[in-house]
Amino acid sequence: MARSFGRLSGANSRTFLESLFEILPLVKESKGAILPNLTKKERTMLTMFFYTLWGKGLDDLNQRFSSMEAGIYWAIDDSLLYNELIDLLRYQYEKIDFVDKPLKLGFETPLNLYCAYTLDQILVALGKHTESKRAHFQEGVLYLSDKDLDVFFVTLNKSEKDYSPTTMYKDYSINDELFHWQSQSRTTVESPTGLRYINQHTNKTNVLFFVREYKEESGITSPYTCLGLADYISHSGSAPINIIWKMENPLPGFVMQKTAKL
Repeated sequence: MARSFGRLSGANSRTFLESLFEILPLVKESKGAILPNLTKKERTMLTMFFYTLWGKGLDDLNQRFSSMEAGIYWAIDDSLLYNELIDLLRYQYEKIDFVDKPLKLGFETPLNLYCAYTLDQILVALGKHTESKRAHFQEGVLYLSDKDLDVFFVTLNKSEKDYSPTTMYKDYSINDELFHWQSQSRTTVESPTGLRYINQHTNKTNVLFFVREYKEESGITSPYTCLGLADYISHSGSAPINIIWKMENPLPGFVMQKTAKL
């Protein structure tokens, strides 16, 4: 629970927090019984919270729990911890000082523009993690072919102890609309991946950006801020490819403070 509190200390999505205010009391009252009337979106957010607690799916926990509700109830059964959790979520909710926007990806998702999420929460929201199984993911790029979606996870200030020389990418905002992004070092302009990036308009694929300033702060893995969709503008070089993307939504001031490096 202590680690979970740390991960929740970056939560700032009204949609996610409001859902937890509704769902967690139901889990508590039912003592972990399966909640039958949740919508698909609510079920997804319940799964996001389960991964925030455990970092694994039900099968990964060797069937320790019969359901996610049971696993969550095990953690919030103690009233002192439960009240502390609700206080933390309410504190996070009340200090939100920006206006988020729905993220339109062509499929239902609880993700909102400008909000911060842990990597596990994002992978749940995009359907990569399931209730049962945590998907293997280590790299900073993710291609979901069934959704025609490329997802980029950008860490702006990279520490040499955390990243090899081949992964010290040069990623930064040029202004509140344009973002310079560098592909993985092995990606060439002739590769299927490189061609998909460069021919984004022709292929009609979407590119979604998530950005964080540091990999870790105060001993806690940093969440990613959702910057939304972007369109290809130009590129240079190969292995890696340097690409200029235009964000569909201008970067707000608090994001610019984190991303502007020029």
